[in-house]
Amino acid sequence: QVHLVESGGGSVQAGGSLRLSCAASGSTNSIRCMAWFRQAPGKERERVATIYTGSGSTRYADSVKGRFTISQDNAKNTMYLQMNILKPEDTAMYYCAAGTYSSSTCDFYTGQGTQVTVSS
Repeated sequence: QVHLVESGGGSVQAGGSLRLSCAASGSTNSIRCMAWFRQAPGKERERVATIYTGSGSTRYADSVKGRFTISQDNAKNTMYLQMNILKPEDTAMYYCAAGTYSSSTCDFYTGQGTQVTVSS
């Protein structure tokens, strides 16, 4: 089992920055990949960024490329999402997720979410 807790959400004006954190606990050695998803009211869930824990390789949605950076601190079992040049369309609930070596997806486990609100 893996337990995920997000933090760092809040309200910011357009053009501002926020850093989200995701603390993992439990069977963290089994984590193969971690990701950030977001979902705005009335919209489908979108995978924002993914990091593969072994290689450190990353992937981003086109909507956030060049603005968001995903990273990990293995010593702290924590994943981050640095969000710069925020836009009103980035407003959503952001969820941390993780997949293990025995799961085929990177969202086998998810956190409770943290709200990000960007005002124009």
